[in-house]
Amino acid sequence: MFLIIGYVIILAASLGTYAVHGSLAALWVPTEYIAIVGLTIGGFVAGNGPKAIKGTIAALPTIFKGSPYNKAFYTDVLCMLYEILAKVRKEGLMSIEGDIENPEGSPILSKYPAFTADHHAVDFLCDYLRMMVGGNLNAFEIENLMDIEMETHHHEAHTPAHVVSKVGDAVPAFGIVVAVMGVVNVMGSVGQPPAVLGKMIGGALVGTFLGILISYGFVAPVAGQLEQKVEEGGKIYQCMKAVLLASMNGYAPQVAVEFGRKVLFSTDRPSFAELEEAIKSKK
Repeated sequence: MFLIIGYVIILAASLGTYAVHGSLAALWVPTEYIAIVGLTIGGFVAGNGPKAIKGTIAALPTIFKGSPYNKAFYTDVLCMLYEILAKVRKEGLMSIEGDIENPEGSPILSKYPAFTADHHAVDFLCDYLRMMVGGNLNAFEIENLMDIEMETHHHEAHTPAHVVSKVGDAVPAFGIVVAVMGVVNVMGSVGQPPAVLGKMIGGALVGTFLGILISYGFVAPVAGQLEQKVEEGGKIYQCMKAVLLASMNGYAPQVAVEFGRKVLFSTDRPSFAELEEAIKSKK
């Protein structure tokens, strides 16, 4: 929603102010639009492999969706982690083997559909719980492994934002290419009347205008939105990491989930009282 609102403001500020003292019809040069769009798509395809292209196309629709990572979501995640650790403390590690092997059918995990919808987060949690069930663990080694996995996931998740950012950086240059092509066309028509030449030069400069407007007004905001989505989506892994490591180091479930609560963004972090009340309501 905010992306669309921003686009409307950008168009109103650029085209609206221009319309006050000029004709918008002068900006309608279809060949310039076609050339810039074609160059942009070509640069995108030529500069990226199949995985990056597929990942970027899949990520673009997410910028129009609201973020699921809010206070209610993290409250549920912390409650879920508490339930799992409380079950382990009461019945032993082997008691959660069924929850790990079949998350969809788990009596605990199935109560939190918002979490189970994120299959990457579910895999992360179940993998490390499985390692906990499997035998004695060195907390420092597990922490290092978690950091490596989170870094890998973070790098992969950032790919669409980096791709879109690089495409946006190239669009002004494509606009210059189109403008130069237009100037070359003008040079071949120097015998035409000044009014005709002026229209042709103006049309050529539209390419530069479009390249800059599309790059900084339309493509750059998309890259920024994708970047923010990645940062929001990465916090859940830090939360689960803090809780699991605290549990491995011998802290009680009530204290372990407090470790996870502390790593959350202030806007998404439930208070101690809110979390305690939510945990009580789940019992």
